[in-house]
Amino acid sequence: MVDQAEPGEKIVSTNRKARHDYTILDTYEAGIVLKGTEVKSLRRGNANLTDGYAMIKNGEVWLIGMHISPYEQGSYSNVDPLRIRKLLLHKKEIRKLVGRSAEQGVTLVPLKVYFKNNVAKVQIAVARGKKSYDKREAIAKRETERAIRRRYAR
Repeated sequence: MVDQAEPGEKIVSTNRKARHDYTILDTYEAGIVLKGTEVKSLRRGNANLTDGYAMIKNGEVWLIGMHISPYEQGSYSNVDPLRIRKLLLHKKEIRKLVGRSAEQGVTLVPLKVYFKNNVAKVQIAVARGKKSYDKREAIAKRETERAIRRRYAR
């Protein structure tokens, strides 16, 4: 399943590896605290979520491992590309995430970064890691569906 942009949404970056490596249990939309020229860099599409994950610390959700490349025209105002960024969620959502992430084998993974009404957002998912046989099964299923579509498209 490829992430589709909803009306009024401009997708900056997606984490396609997450859907392959994890079973997505639930998704949440979170705002993200950005500094200086990070917004301009994001608007240019200079973000990478591949190694990113979210963590809950002291009742706050933090995004770790997301890379936002420094803005070329920025100078001293550029910040560390791999800095830890705070995610903005309602308290009720954070409480749910605390409960879900306490389960064994469950993690918080960013799925996509996008702009919604000119505000940067991150879609994070409560996910459980897949075993290698689950990945092979998903690939086989996708290949058979593709073959069936090809066969009946003629």
